[in-house]
Amino acid sequence: MNNRSPTPATWRRRVTEAAVELFSHAPDPLANTFAHQGDPGLFGPTSMTWQVMSDCSTFIGGVRALLVQAAHPEVAAGVGDHSSYRDDPLGRLSRTAAYVTATAYGSLPEVDAAVSLVRRRHSPVSGTSHRGITYSATDPEMAAWVHNALVDSFLVAHRTFGPQPMSDTQANTYVAEQVRLGERMEAASLPASADELSAWLAGHPSLGRSPAGDEAVAFLSGPPLSGPVRAAYRIIHDAAAATVPRPILEAIGVSPRRGAVSRGRLLVRGLRNALGSSPAWAAALERCDEPRPAGVRFRNPPGSTR
Repeated sequence: MNNRSPTPATWRRRVTEAAVELFSHAPDPLANTFAHQGDPGLFGPTSMTWQVMSDCSTFIGGVRALLVQAAHPEVAAGVGDHSSYRDDPLGRLSRTAAYVTATAYGSLPEVDAAVSLVRRRHSPVSGTSHRGITYSATDPEMAAWVHNALVDSFLVAHRTFGPQPMSDTQANTYVAEQVRLGERMEAASLPASADELSAWLAGHPSLGRSPAGDEAVAFLSGPPLSGPVRAAYRIIHDAAAATVPRPILEAIGVSPRRGAVSRGRLLVRGLRNALGSSPAWAAALERCDEPRPAGVRFRNPPGSTR
């Protein structure tokens, strides 16, 4: 019997295949990006957005954003009443990832197409929450909650689990850049600094616990995933929850687990070693005729987006 551990190359291949499969349930958002040669998109090669979104810490940021979003009862009701996350969780994950990728790294036509698609899907989303408050996904305040939760979560995840420290100036630059995307989504209010953004979310008057929020949080704690992926996801989920501000944790009924941040850092370090940096970043650099940065490993060859 051969009980040898897999070689590093085999391990990286298996991790890459598992990660790619999770996000392969939607079309490639950058499939035509090389047709827009020279277009820097909404942010461009020197932006903090391209740096923040390039790292595997975004896995934790994405889960954190979903936890934070569940703390707004009307947003949670909109998701619960209209989303397919229960029946098609990987499809929803892939579509959300496609939006994030297209808006961060796409050319301007790709950014606008992604924004238009989301706004079309959101236009019929309306109803009444458990506390009798009407909601509409096109409402600027609800759009701001979703957008700001994403921005704050990717930032916090990068500062906590990223490959190198980020200064306050860099963090504020990232948040200010993301205001451009929020404006395209017709969201308001849009804080322009990291501290203002964190305070806006943690002190939001709409914070509250709700049946729809509880259902979303319960689903996030144990989605239908296979064994090894499920084990990694558990670490990601717990690490994400450990970085959520106390008022929001109380609103969603979640308690952070001891040691979750340390375990999250170890996992992200392993994922970074296996996956390298975002293939979308490499493709966007190539579209802009910019070289790949020295010392950064990408798994996709030139001319490829994945």
